[in-house]
Amino acid sequence: RAYSISSSRLATPDELHVTVAVVNGSRDGQARPGCASKWLASREPGATLPLRLERNQAFRLPHDDDAPIIMIGPGTGVAPFRGFVEERAARGARGRNWLFFGERTQREDFLYQVEWQRHLRAGTLDRLEVAFSRDGAQKHYVQDRLRACAQDVHAWLRDGAHVYVCGDAQRMAKDVHRALIDVLVGAGGMTADLAEEYLFELKRQGRYQRDVY
Repeated sequence: RAYSISSSRLATPDELHVTVAVVNGSRDGQARPGCASKWLASREPGATLPLRLERNQAFRLPHDDDAPIIMIGPGTGVAPFRGFVEERAARGARGRNWLFFGERTQREDFLYQVEWQRHLRAGTLDRLEVAFSRDGAQKHYVQDRLRACAQDVHAWLRDGAHVYVCGDAQRMAKDVHRALIDVLVGAGGMTADLAEEYLFELKRQGRYQRDVY
């Protein structure tokens, strides 16, 4: 089972962090917990675990520390962005950092809330947009926050922002892509076809990277 590393070697050189949601699923009335997540959650502190490190060359921070970044990671998709923010803070990067995070409820599911608030106070996270789908009468998701911030998202893209998306490939990544199209059409004055071409060019330049599964 592959997990994104959710820490920075510069910030915690002797530690490697992962973000694991324990899966408690069922099928045909039978409990079917997630094999990897249940196994990890049952380990005692100090236990030795077998692992293999794999580099993801297609999901990397920009070499330019002045470049702004937009990170979109609902649920445990936020994992690599914790590491991204820690890494940029440790490097003293001056580029702006904007995180879009979504989950079901703020009270139970706001992963790393205290850390994000600390980064906001320190200026190592410039903006944080959250969407909690079960906290209101109407469901809201990260793609809805993208559309609500269309003018600013477009301004960041004009300033050379890199866009990162991590999480569910079946629905979320597609919904976010459609939201980015809407941003470019609504705030950028593009046609839908030109917006698709623009995002394709961002991918080619390494400015639109996705780690979806």
